Amino acid sequence: MTAQDDDVRLSDVPAPTLQGGGVLVEVLAAHLPAYTKAVVQGNRGTLPVPLILGPSCVGRVLDVAPDVFHVAPGDIVLDTALLDAGGGDEILVGWVGLGGSGAGSERTDRMRAVWRDGVFAEKALCAKETLVKLPGAENHPDPARLAFLPWLGIAAAGLRAAGPLTGRDVAVVGATGQLGGAAVLTALAEGAATVTAVGRNEKALDRLAALGPRVRVHRLTGDRAADAAGIGPVDIALDALGATPTADATMAAYDSLRVRGTLVVIGGVRQDLTIPYGDLMHRRLTLRGSWMSDDETVTKVWHLVRAGLLDLSAVEPRTVGLDDPAAALDLAERTTGLGFVALVP
Repeated sequence: MTAQDDDVRLSDVPAPTLQGGGVLVEVLAAHLPAYTKAVVQGNRGTLPVPLILGPSCVGRVLDVAPDVFHVAPGDIVLDTALLDAGGGDEILVGWVGLGGSGAGSERTDRMRAVWRDGVFAEKALCAKETLVKLPGAENHPDPARLAFLPWLGIAAAGLRAAGPLTGRDVAVVGATGQLGGAAVLTALAEGAATVTAVGRNEKALDRLAALGPRVRVHRLTGDRAADAAGIGPVDIALDALGATPTADATMAAYDSLRVRGTLVVIGGVRQDLTIPYGDLMHRRLTLRGSWMSDDETVTKVWHLVRAGLLDLSAVEPRTVGLDDPAAALDLAERTTGLGFVALVP
């Protein structure tokens, strides 16, 4: 993209040049989020144009700058896109989204100037801080499936904010989306007693129910009291909803919590939540926010995958190349749940 109102297009550009703090990566597979078209159309925030889009990928290290020590040529890595300068100044390289207040600062402007381009390309220059090594991934038979790891990491970070999952009842609201589907898989892998998948897409709910006997499903009705009863009672509710016209589903998840339960929000709801003070206090509830992930959580998710506890055969990658960006964006917009579009250059 060369301007805010520009369409995404395929372009031949010079190969990236290694710079201090950087790692040159061969892109093996990149997740094309379902909302990428909304990003391109300017509905999710401002992009630091001109830029090569792309928030995350699995890649092979080709070369490293002299001040990079945690990865080496030949390593398989996950690029999370999250560049954190501390003090709440965070950016997603090649994408929309700022940490902290979300308003940005003079420092995030400088960060975006130095680390602008993303990973929807054959080769990418990545900041060393955005890379997590994946030991053993060189033996994985299908790199396209590994492109789902960033979503699994974000979901795992949200669940981790609620404490240990083993033996606890978990609900995922927005489970029929890609982030919600990732949360269902992660909660099962981490030992939840039950996982209630909550959403509106009946076909996607049926697909989640087929994952095993620990999965319950609830199709949202729009009636807050009825939905709360259908969801709970649960110990943990994770909200992974996208933009919604009301906050009723999120508040139904809040209502579904047991005493000392936790609601974690990780999605894209744009509504304010009206939390009753007395109820929050007397039921001793916890409300947490979680944004993106961290290296430790990503590594933990990879270990679950490598050990076979988190089975990536449940996800359904649809691979596309670089040749037709518009068609790829259209396909991503139509793909949801445990299906996702993997860009394989």
